[in-house]
Amino acid sequence: MNATRFFSVTYGRTLRVGRVMSPTLALTVQRAAEISAFSPEPYYTVVLDCGFPASSERIQDRMEAEQMMNACTGNAVVKSVEHQEKTEKAPALYDLTTLQRDANRIFGFTAQQTLDYLQALYEKKLCTYPRTDSRFLPDEMAETLMQHIVTAAAICGVGKLPPIQEKQVFYSAKVTDHHAILPTLSIVETDLSSLPRGELDVLRLICLGVLKAVSLPHQYAETTTEILASGFVFTVKGRTTTHLGWKEFDRAEKREAVLPELHTGQVLPIYDAQIKTGKTTPPKPYTEDTMLAAMESAGAAENAERKGIGTPATRAGILEKLVSSGLLERRKKKKVAYLIPTPLGSALITVLPEQLQSPLLTAQWEQRLKQVERGELDPEAFMAGIEAMVRDLGYLFMLSAVIWLPNSFWRTLKKCSAN
Repeated sequence: MNATRFFSVTYGRTLRVGRVMSPTLALTVQRAAEISAFSPEPYYTVVLDCGFPASSERIQDRMEAEQMMNACTGNAVVKSVEHQEKTEKAPALYDLTTLQRDANRIFGFTAQQTLDYLQALYEKKLCTYPRTDSRFLPDEMAETLMQHIVTAAAICGVGKLPPIQEKQVFYSAKVTDHHAILPTLSIVETDLSSLPRGELDVLRLICLGVLKAVSLPHQYAETTTEILASGFVFTVKGRTTTHLGWKEFDRAEKREAVLPELHTGQVLPIYDAQIKTGKTTPPKPYTEDTMLAAMESAGAAENAERKGIGTPATRAGILEKLVSSGLLERRKKKKVAYLIPTPLGSALITVLPEQLQSPLLTAQWEQRLKQVERGELDPEAFMAGIEAMVRDLGYLFMLSAVIWLPNSFWRTLKKCSAN
């Protein structure tokens, strides 16, 4: 509150500073700086056509790639074939954050839109409590789970249910105030055609989540083959699904590259050899999906007890506040909306003390409040520490404004304020 007053008065417009808003904004500014500083570097790969493509490692020098390409004629030999059986266990049920992330990735919904659709479904008694951070169910729900599964299958148009693995969705110790999001049993009495499109999309996504969570693991065989041609090694990878499992209900399932049966020592004809040119790419700006993931894990490396900024119930609102206050903007590129810091947002983070940009501030306060709760820390001592921090920051603010603040950032903020 003190920092918001200071920066707002100094620059003549409302500049929101908050223990969740500022670290979130700082993440986007840091990503924008990484993208701006990135210098793409070209690389080359030689690709052989042996009835299927086999690629070399990345090569930095074009002439070296051309020499490799010209040398690879006639036949190649299979150097090694490695098969690995792999398993991907079913994802847990949806909590609010994971549902918001999938809804953004699949439908392009913002976190706030998904929360609004969920709230509407909850008020219509079509889904359970939405603002949950749990992805499991308490053991006492074992008797009713099958009814929820049947309901979800009906909504998704699934006629015959696969083998159900009920036990993997129960974990009472990981259920906090509210369990994972489920469709309610009253759906069967509701005319779903009357629902707005967004609500229906989110409801079906919840139902698919239930079906995935109780399904068998996805199993596949991954094959890595090394091919030797003129002394150079080329690699080709492929995979074959052995059991679809939960991915039967995965809307993001990708087509697999399937290899023919190969064995060590097998001779393969080289039909063609080409050079493919590529460039290293910068990190991508945050989408709503990746931003929610970053907020959920922020500070994990520095603090094992408490990670993340905001809560599942507040993160959508934080993003909306940053956008509405002119510190972030949503910019669409190829149908994907990215969260980009505005010049005002970037300038604010540049002059904001590091302490107010860090997700650790919340973690430290919550840790001390736990000590107060347990009687290990005097409440007045906790408040005295906060007062001292604000006082010290106040001195720092004044020095920043009068002495340390570079003229370019001052002009940027003043210009943004004037606009």
